[in-house]
Amino acid sequence: MSCASKRQHSGKSTYRFRTLSEVLPPPLPALPHAAPEAPPPDLTQWVQGNCGIRGVHHFESHKPGPHIAVTALMHGNEYAGAHALAQILATPLQPTLGRLSLIFLNLEAYAAFDPRRPSQFRFVEEDMNRLWMPELIRSAHSSVEMRRVRELLPVIDTVDVLLDLHSMTWPSATLLLTSMAERNLLMANTLACGQAKPPQVVLDQGHPAGPRLIDYERFSDPTGTARACLLEAGQHWTRSATEQSLLTARIFLAQHGMIPPLPVPAPTHSCVHAMVTDCVVAQTAGFAFIRSFMGGDIIEHAGTLIAIDGMDEIRTPYNNCMLVIPNLRPRRGHTAVRLARVL
Repeated sequence: MSCASKRQHSGKSTYRFRTLSEVLPPPLPALPHAAPEAPPPDLTQWVQGNCGIRGVHHFESHKPGPHIAVTALMHGNEYAGAHALAQILATPLQPTLGRLSLIFLNLEAYAAFDPRRPSQFRFVEEDMNRLWMPELIRSAHSSVEMRRVRELLPVIDTVDVLLDLHSMTWPSATLLLTSMAERNLLMANTLACGQAKPPQVVLDQGHPAGPRLIDYERFSDPTGTARACLLEAGQHWTRSATEQSLLTARIFLAQHGMIPPLPVPAPTHSCVHAMVTDCVVAQTAGFAFIRSFMGGDIIEHAGTLIAIDGMDEIRTPYNNCMLVIPNLRPRRGHTAVRLARVL
């Protein structure tokens, strides 16, 4: 994946026959600020965990089998997954084989969450989902999030199959995100096919700002066997994101023998697969999309203008280009959108 934007410099001749409204991008949309539809879950009874590590719940079958894990609250203001884990924990759990771990990750950031300022409290000091690099973990680097990564690592290092639950700032189609290892694609396919409306399945080579949990070497090493994928369940704080998180987590657990089997519904949509090829980074404070795209939008024709960045045009590099998690208000130097080729 290239982190260079697909750009065309827009000199005067480029705009010769365009109206002023076509040259100037629309005003930047406001950050989503509506009151959360689904209130934050009360995790009081789950914070201590049941195995000596805060927020970690272990369940043993006492029979041979894989270690299955579901994680939530990588970011303190993404609590749809926490709702899902709390509901699953409220029911009796007895894996039929192997072991199960349900993990609330960034408890400190979640404890600081304020519904009056829901866009804040993604993390306390740094993004926990950019820290999963062995060299960094072994280094002297320290923060609230780094200390939590080190606390959880003995558990993560024994997990064979992991589902990480997230949500998104801007409206978007549901998607399952995986690294490039083929075993992770197969895992995401299996998980998507268990749903009537399958999430989009997107492969990428990692995040440019640092390795995510699904990129941790245990799950992404081409020669390894452990698998992981990330669910983006929809927009933060919506009931639909909570429902999608719970549905996907239950399907995942049922597929691995952690809960009783679930009926497999007839699909109403075909599964869309795409591979990220480009990361568009905002080079100026004036970066703006030409309209309010949604995550998962597929732009049919190569060369379609999607954004203006200073004097640069951002155009799609190929036909059937998917926009992956567009940030409609990117800061300079931050990712504005990832572009993916539909497979």
